[in-house]
Amino acid sequence: MSTETVKGFSDYAGEEAEKRERIKEILTKNFRLYGFKPAETPVIEYEEFVKGENQQDEAVSDIFRLQDKGKRNLALRYELTFQLKRLAKNRKLPYRRYQIGEVFRDEPVSSNRFRQFTQCDVDIVGSSLKDEAEVLALTNKVFRELGIGIVININNRKLMNEILEEKGISEKDRNNVIKEIDKIDKLPEAEIKENLKKYKAESILAVFKKPKPYFKRYEAYSEILELERYCKIYSMKINFQPSLARGLSYYSGSVFEVKTSWMKETIAGGGSYLVNGIQSTGISFGIERLSQLARIKSGNKEILVISINQDKKAIQLAEKLRKQGKAVAIFDKISKALGYANSCKIHYVIFIGEEEVKKKKLKLRDMKTGKEIMLSEKGLIEELDKPSKRKSE
Repeated sequence: MSTETVKGFSDYAGEEAEKRERIKEILTKNFRLYGFKPAETPVIEYEEFVKGENQQDEAVSDIFRLQDKGKRNLALRYELTFQLKRLAKNRKLPYRRYQIGEVFRDEPVSSNRFRQFTQCDVDIVGSSLKDEAEVLALTNKVFRELGIGIVININNRKLMNEILEEKGISEKDRNNVIKEIDKIDKLPEAEIKENLKKYKAESILAVFKKPKPYFKRYEAYSEILELERYCKIYSMKINFQPSLARGLSYYSGSVFEVKTSWMKETIAGGGSYLVNGIQSTGISFGIERLSQLARIKSGNKEILVISINQDKKAIQLAEKLRKQGKAVAIFDKISKALGYANSCKIHYVIFIGEEEVKKKKLKLRDMKTGKEIMLSEKGLIEELDKPSKRKSE
């Protein structure tokens, strides 16, 4: 029996799991700071509900399908947004929710593309352009805290549709044409033109390469200007990218995409759409890509208490430190304990033995420097509370 993970799925443990947990903490903290409330939804839904009205979207075509014992057609959720249709019913608006959960896509696997990944969403049901700017400000703040340099690209589906209508592209072909235009920064121009020929739209590519002032002629461009104005109030810059559409056809207004020079793939994305006929907006972050990029401080200085036949004292000290919010483990074999501390990159080790109890002192070892000092319990706590000089902290 093989114990290997299925291709596209991963185990996370040790430092990687701790980093993912820290990223979730940073996201959750900021989601709450901006007034979003948590929600949880099932991983499995009826296949019909998962597909929704967007069955031609690539992401929808990649859903994992399954059946239960009752022969019901079910599917794993491929994202979190479609479940808002149920969550938002009869809610007082605006409904501001955040959610962190696993999503699944049965698609080709690459170094930065997985079949199971953790999506972290914020959405506002009943939103305005002012709310869109706030979502982008939250996004900018999160990436600053994660230490990731970004560019936020924006566009508007209304603007794209207005251009296609002006150029005589039939309504039935517009979504397909938009999907091809969205590939401008991903495929050679000759290939995109060839793909557009079937819709007699190859000439339209030139429009989406025009400089920014050109688009002032279109009515929907006013929403771009208004969004930029609100973002300026938040002291942040956004970049207008007229070819940006994103893959999902349900976007009805603004679209957002966060890029970094450190990775070719998008690291966050979202936009505006309708939920039960109500204007809404949101953005999604993927933990897997953030974990590869984030330059963050460790969440806590871990401590190992080594009991040398002094279990009662060791437990009492550990509990006291835990009440102060410190992460503490207890060990009772010195040789194994130090090896454990090194392998787990634990910062401090505290020794409690007969000698320490007699002297009413505790021996503290900094595992990074190897330095040992004897301290009273009060002095020990003060030492542990000092800001760390280590770069990794």
